[in-house]
Amino acid sequence: MCLSEVMTIVIAFHGSSYRTFKDFYTLHVLPGWRGAFPNLVSYTRFVELMPWCLMLLCCFLHTRTGEITGISFIDSTPINVCHNCRAHAHKVFKGLVKWGKNSVGWHFGFKLHLIINDCGELLAFKLTPANVDDRKPVPDMTKDLIGNASCFKSAERKGALAQLFGDRGYVSQKLFEELYERGVELVTKPKKKMKNRLVKLIDKILLRKRAVIESVNDHLKNICQIEHSRHRSPFNFLVNLMAGLTAYTYLPKKPSIDIYPKDLPALPPAIF
Repeated sequence: MCLSEVMTIVIAFHGSSYRTFKDFYTLHVLPGWRGAFPNLVSYTRFVELMPWCLMLLCCFLHTRTGEITGISFIDSTPINVCHNCRAHAHKVFKGLVKWGKNSVGWHFGFKLHLIINDCGELLAFKLTPANVDDRKPVPDMTKDLIGNASCFKSAERKGALAQLFGDRGYVSQKLFEELYERGVELVTKPKKKMKNRLVKLIDKILLRKRAVIESVNDHLKNICQIEHSRHRSPFNFLVNLMAGLTAYTYLPKKPSIDIYPKDLPALPPAIF
């Protein structure tokens, strides 16, 4: 089998309704896809071939990123590698994963940082240990979010700063100034003990719409299955993650917000 065929099958699994790759390959691919893939190998051999397509998956995923619209949302989500009670005996990712804590509680594994646009399309992503501060990878992830871009959808936004909306975990004056110098405005809700500041009405509305990225995280975990505890190799974990993100880009309907005015037909003139 060539690597492009391996990539296709791995991505197809994340778009299927199967919960395990073994069932998908043995019950669906081997019996029904031999016409499209005449050189199919056994399940064990296919698992050995999967790590070889990791770099190609990464490159292909970067070609599937969305359009910069001027409005972006950032968030992080935990990727658990095992149940918390088994963390002390976990060996597959030993030395790679850490303990992290969020609003839900403690978790053992990685943290996936995402930036999406208002259409729910992926713009940037980064994987870190779970104990990394949410603000640390932001400068590197926002390198392509250029302000004053002529590609902004709305005519009112052309020539304006690109806006990045995040939760209270991204509050940082130093980070705000660093992004502002590059033409990106970081917009967050103030923390409880911070003084109130004047915020434009449209920014308040978009901050309320920030939950759209939570829906994206839900799609990635429950539909594209980027998180499970059956990995036996760090490389196959990364293949699973990259393939899940790629499968998400092919979803026909993604979580999105509708902020652009519709072209309404003109009303007929009044007759008095």
